Amino acid sequence: MACAPAPLRSALLLLFAASGPLCAQEPPRAADQPERTFTTVETRRGTAGQDMVVAAHPAATAAGVEILRRGGSAADAAIAVQMMLNLVEPQSSGLGGGSFILYWDAAARALSTIDGRETAPLAAGPDYWLDAQGEPVAFFSAVPGGRSVGVPGTLRAFEALHRRHGRLPWADSFAPAIAAAETGFEISPRMASSIAEAPALDAFPAAKAYFFTPDGAPRPAGSRLTNPDLARTLRLVAAQGADAFYEGVIAGDIVAATRDAPMNPGLLTREDFARYRAVDRPAVCAPYRAWEVCGMGPPSSGGLTIGQILMLLSGFDLAASGDTPRTWHLFAEASRLAYADRGLYMADSDVTDMPEGLLDPAYLATRAAAIDPGARATEVAPGAPPWKETRLRAPDTQSERPGTSHFVIVDRYGDMASITSSIETGFGSRLMVGGFLLNNELTDFSFRPEVAGKPVANRVESGKRPRSSMSPTIVLRDGAPVLLTGSPGGSRIIEYVAENIVRILDLGQDPAEALAAGHVVERGSGVELEAGTGAEALSDGLTALGHTPKMANLNSGLHVILLTPEGLVGAADPRREGTVAGD
Repeated sequence: MACAPAPLRSALLLLFAASGPLCAQEPPRAADQPERTFTTVETRRGTAGQDMVVAAHPAATAAGVEILRRGGSAADAAIAVQMMLNLVEPQSSGLGGGSFILYWDAAARALSTIDGRETAPLAAGPDYWLDAQGEPVAFFSAVPGGRSVGVPGTLRAFEALHRRHGRLPWADSFAPAIAAAETGFEISPRMASSIAEAPALDAFPAAKAYFFTPDGAPRPAGSRLTNPDLARTLRLVAAQGADAFYEGVIAGDIVAATRDAPMNPGLLTREDFARYRAVDRPAVCAPYRAWEVCGMGPPSSGGLTIGQILMLLSGFDLAASGDTPRTWHLFAEASRLAYADRGLYMADSDVTDMPEGLLDPAYLATRAAAIDPGARATEVAPGAPPWKETRLRAPDTQSERPGTSHFVIVDRYGDMASITSSIETGFGSRLMVGGFLLNNELTDFSFRPEVAGKPVANRVESGKRPRSSMSPTIVLRDGAPVLLTGSPGGSRIIEYVAENIVRILDLGQDPAEALAAGHVVERGSGVELEAGTGAEALSDGLTALGHTPKMANLNSGLHVILLTPEGLVGAADPRREGTVAGD
């Protein structure tokens, strides 16, 4: 069939009015692709014609570009990016963690999602995080060791992605990370500061030997580090597929490490690994003005909560109010309402019943009527969304910690990926096996299984996936993508992504401008303004509207690709080490 114009958009709102279908013609085989030259167009912002990678570390961006250059798809490049991030940003994501994948298939004109979230052991129950007296253990005492580790899902998720959308052999995407693990890489300033600040990291022999010098000092920025153990692991997985991880010696090593951990031994078994499956789920899409904002459904709370925030804002003219206290007051009030529903209702819907109507337009119109443009609401409570069979629930206030990475990719064929991966807290459980860190994602569950006799939706249960705030997002207009975004940041991820969408779509900001702007966050416990940024200037105006703003370190890691009529516009969050590269 003929190739129609690509669905390109500009950050300027006038350009968003144009639309058209993606090129749906059959692209040539990888072997037929001409040699192309890729460069890093700018460190933090760049433009490109057809292909682009934005990731959290220059080496990861370069790995993705290398695969695209060889004719690989966004799926092939995503594997290369994730494997390299495991090496050069190990504190944030990797084989020992989980991932949520949004993928746009240009030929099929379809958006799909893959849930690679970790799972609790089959032997786990609601009392998992209670002490001998029946009280929840302290959060940071639960993090180190084997009990916080869930069955990792990243490899199964990327295997499923490659099976459907890969163009190059599976092993090809592992080659850049294997080479870098063997020859070595320089520790970045961010990785070095993370090592120095991570509590209990040196209490675990494998992590201490890798991240610290022989005399016990944290390895400094600029020092060269190799990881032959990770190279061996990647070679094995490249040769044998994900089964080598879930059914072979790697699974046995992880189980042994968690059960024999020097702190908090866990309950994982080989059966837990053998039973693990990545899950295909429908994307959660919310209408927002002329767009559809699509993300992950449960066990992520991201798609639903971002959808609620934006739908609650739909009746307000944010473009007219601009980047002012009024706009961010409205954003804060919508966020309070959405986070109230998140805390009461959202969890792994495979295990816990959830209301069907959390994005019901009539329900959210009723909720939006409670927003006063001139004053902060005194109290905000969860609503009563449409639900076939109501269940009593108690709210959950458990927060994730920011040990996460996000990246976005567009390939020459029109395929696109928006992917968030995590090991939860920086350096996860501190346990290291085969050259990679294991997650502590089970601390994302509510430590209290019930309150006043009412069950908490996000309580621990056998084989359950903990609730997440990871929010990889793709925004569509007229059925085609116009914006890819996402961020690390624990439970603030939802706010970072929703704010980013408002800045680009409503306020007409360029992606780099939107990412550099100071953050405004409201998770139901008061407005936080990013310290040391222009957001501080909003304080007086928000105070006049009834808020009590607090200054905070709001360390996002947003990575964005905007599709415009002139080409791709990418931006990497200036708060971290990410880069943009394209053709």
